[in-house]
Amino acid sequence: MRASFVFSEVVTGLRRNITMTIAMVITTAVSLAMLGGGLLIVGTIDKMKTNYQDDVEVTVYFTDDVSASDVNCSQQLCSGLRTELDSRPGVDSVVFENRQDAFERFKRIFEGQPELVELARPESLPASLHIKLEDPSRSDVIVKEYTGRPGVDKVDDQNVFLERFFNGLNVFRNITFVVALLQAFAALLLISNTIQVSAFTRRTEVGIMRLVGATRWYTQLPFLLEAVVAGVVGAILAIVFLLVGKMLFFDTLLTSAGGIIPPVTTLDVLFPVAPILVGVSILISAITGYVTLRLYVRH
Repeated sequence: MRASFVFSEVVTGLRRNITMTIAMVITTAVSLAMLGGGLLIVGTIDKMKTNYQDDVEVTVYFTDDVSASDVNCSQQLCSGLRTELDSRPGVDSVVFENRQDAFERFKRIFEGQPELVELARPESLPASLHIKLEDPSRSDVIVKEYTGRPGVDKVDDQNVFLERFFNGLNVFRNITFVVALLQAFAALLLISNTIQVSAFTRRTEVGIMRLVGATRWYTQLPFLLEAVVAGVVGAILAIVFLLVGKMLFFDTLLTSAGGIIPPVTTLDVLFPVAPILVGVSILISAITGYVTLRLYVRH
């Protein structure tokens, strides 16, 4: 088999159907970019679970009168709760935070939003007890037991917030996968149609080659490679889309979130997302091309 002939036929086929080739590449690129976006969201959720699992706390917020009158947790109501929590089995640590400490932490968290920090006052933030558990999944026991206790305004479980946040990200991830699936279906149809058109326009050449003894595999390989080449170009374009989208959109968005969401790095895009996209594009293009040739191209 002459490789130079096969590759020249691939280039000729792609150039002859240039408009359909461009449509196929763009559709494939958009589909793979959505798939890559979904994979990056999955990676971000995993990073967040790893980063925050050990830092999950249950926070007991005190009422305004307790927060204002007891800045060192020395009075009976606050110290009693603190001692009681400290002596519970399964509690790793209990840390008191007065209003001023809470305000300093608020400024650190929102240092990227000076307007918000300027509007905040220590008096608007409650004193609290931050409780770390040996098993964060048991946080609901603390919430039920200490909600409604005298001097307690509310009890927050960060596990609940994180689960809601992760559920929101999961919904966004699922939407991107659904859109990627729809785009992939359109790309498959375009690949199939392009191969059929390419085979039709070269039916005379293929017929002559078959008459002089060329095998079916030899005559159909250029069509298969056309689909694979277009798929790989679409994958490269999708990776470029992801890198540009990261620099122009996601970096700004994640920075404005105050560091709560881990950043998406260039390395995250290049590995493992980029190899997955290239692999998926080759696999889908090759399978679609092969099935199309078997079903619609007889020679």
